[in-house]
Amino acid sequence: MATVAGVDSSTQSCKVVVCDADTGEVLARGHAPHPDSTEVAPEAWWSALQQAGEGLLDNVDAVSIAGQQHGLVALDSSHRPVRDALLWNDVRSAEAADALVAELGGPQAWLDAVGSVPVAAFTVAKLRWMADHEPELADRVTRVMLPHDYLTWRLCGGGDAAPATDRSDASGTGYWSPVAGRYREDLLASAFRGRTPELPTVLEPFESAGRTTSGAVIAAGAGDNAAAALGLGIGDGDVVISLGTSGTAFARTSQLNTDPFVNGFADATGQFLPLVCTLNAARVLEAMATALGVRLGELDALARQAPPGADGLVLLPYLSGERTPNLPHAAGSLHGLRSETMRPAHLARAAVEGMLCNMADALDRLRAAGATPRRVLLIGGASRSAFVAETAAQIFGAAVTVPEPEEYVALGAARQAAWALRGGAESPQWPAVSTVEIPAPDDRAVATKIRSAYGRARETLYGS
Repeated sequence: MATVAGVDSSTQSCKVVVCDADTGEVLARGHAPHPDSTEVAPEAWWSALQQAGEGLLDNVDAVSIAGQQHGLVALDSSHRPVRDALLWNDVRSAEAADALVAELGGPQAWLDAVGSVPVAAFTVAKLRWMADHEPELADRVTRVMLPHDYLTWRLCGGGDAAPATDRSDASGTGYWSPVAGRYREDLLASAFRGRTPELPTVLEPFESAGRTTSGAVIAAGAGDNAAAALGLGIGDGDVVISLGTSGTAFARTSQLNTDPFVNGFADATGQFLPLVCTLNAARVLEAMATALGVRLGELDALARQAPPGADGLVLLPYLSGERTPNLPHAAGSLHGLRSETMRPAHLARAAVEGMLCNMADALDRLRAAGATPRRVLLIGGASRSAFVAETAAQIFGAAVTVPEPEEYVALGAARQAAWALRGGAESPQWPAVSTVEIPAPDDRAVATKIRSAYGRARETLYGS
């Protein structure tokens, strides 16, 4: 029996699943934490991968790395990082992103060039920030990678090994065009003030980046959301809402996005993955549970004690700034506080509803960009809450499908590893996942009231 390993190197941790290459059955798992910061030494990811994969990776036939997107890993001529990697959720590059958008001629020019408009998360903005604020370090940079590229390169032996990436992760840099299928080195040089570091070769989804020391095939890898889409096996009409630390809404399409509020990423199958990302999702619930002095698992029962709409209490959940809407320096805020709403149950429900209203706005962005949801799949840690799933169906105004709990990013990476191992034009057809269906309520009046109150609070504070 051939076996494959899929790795999810996320912001918070490294997760490994080992699967049967033919059936997708999960045979073994591993896990290790990552440092909790917006800038991290890349060596910490490598150490976590070794810990999570101990006793697992040496015995598989193929492996693939899926990872958090956008982060900047900058190496010098000795193949050592010149500084800790700047992660996607580090917003110091917000002004740099604004400057880059203006320099090229506005959002439409960026859409035409690379399918997305840079924000603070994008690698291209982080390069500009480094060039302007750390020029001595920028001068030492000879090679630029993304987090998953770095781990793939290390699996290939590091050093002089040729770095490789894939379409999905390259499309989040801001200097690779998913339509033309090539780097825009002019945009890279402009962003990095004339510097032109080496970039990874962009592989097709089924191609191999090399082999491990034990002989396992190393697949191209993928960005985390593209890997999740592959793990779920999404098709036309599927929209995924992921409620992890951050939130994402994405779909698979055959055409590139043309909406400035939507990221025009590539997927892990050769098509496209229009995506809207928020900085705040499950972290909002975790923070509220801490504030109320309850365990996260107790927040549901508490929230159920307040009526839908929390009697007008609204939470704008921008605890870490926000990416969509583009408010990198915003903070969370409560609106409608009165003596009757300043209660634990109301605060708990406001946290859930605020998180989901933000994601409903993201879903609306996808619809405006042309997505026509046939079903909405809810994944991520917060989706395991029955109350969150029920409230999502209400606020989204759509039936919600909740797949069984699984590490879908790692599972998608494993499926890609099986693809690289077996070859062929199509990814392996593993069995569909089990799901729970939650119908949309017949009465939309309550959801309209909740979202209207949320919209008014946002517009009052931020004007849009």
